[in-house]
Amino acid sequence: MSGLELINFYVIPGLISGSIYALGAIGITLIFGILRYAHFAHGDMATLGAYVALGLVGSFALSPWVALPIAMAITALVAVVLDRVFYRHLETRPKILTVMASLGVALMLRSVVQVVWGVDPQVYSTGIVRAESYGGLMLRSRELITFATAAGLVLFLMAFLRYTRWGKAMRAMSDNPELARLCGVNNEAVTRLTWVIAGALAAAAGFFLGINTELNTMMGWSALLAMFAAAILGGVGRVEGAVVGGLVIGLVEELSVLVLPSQYKMATAFVILILILLVRPQGIFKGKVL
Repeated sequence: MSGLELINFYVIPGLISGSIYALGAIGITLIFGILRYAHFAHGDMATLGAYVALGLVGSFALSPWVALPIAMAITALVAVVLDRVFYRHLETRPKILTVMASLGVALMLRSVVQVVWGVDPQVYSTGIVRAESYGGLMLRSRELITFATAAGLVLFLMAFLRYTRWGKAMRAMSDNPELARLCGVNNEAVTRLTWVIAGALAAAAGFFLGINTELNTMMGWSALLAMFAAAILGGVGRVEGAVVGGLVIGLVEELSVLVLPSQYKMATAFVILILILLVRPQGIFKGKVL
């Protein structure tokens, strides 16, 4: 196999998968860094966002790319409602209760998707999408848009966290919630903003996962392990770590089929997760969160 074939058949798909995992992992790492618990409903929130976009495409004849920002906004609103209804009253209780509640929310979201859209796989559009050659690199337009949009969202979020008043408030709350409150930070507003960002990014991850493969009601749950592995690999609470971790997980998954049967590809995320917990539990990046 030539180097160009290796890139076209394994590296490019790995980067696309990795950018999708990164979007999901950022939401997970924001929730953990600021709210201090693991959100196991994040994968099914991504599934909901993908199917909301499908509903917009089918009901209003929108382009999938036009439906994406609307689906992100709707899913962000759903995330805020979920926090208000299911998680907020548990914030003074042990965090394990909130983690267990998120498992129940995951089942609820998946059931809603299955009732509304059914359990059969679906696609945003039919027909064959041919790859274009860019100096020997074979890329489909949707792959270019996926990677470019994911990169744009990550850069925008990192600039938001670093340079804006609300971004600095999120960083302060992640560092010390009580001290942030004493300094005048509205912790409740920061919590809502965290859910807005996490929900929107989850919807984007689900949409890109669906448009590059197909939509099915278990796709978010199946990707959840890879998203958590990406967040832990990069260092929980670090946005740049989630990005690096996502890209690493995506590349390793795709390259693993060179030495392992393809049905074991998804297990590589679990192996990486176990290894990083054993060897470097703080992840690639460590130190101050966000």
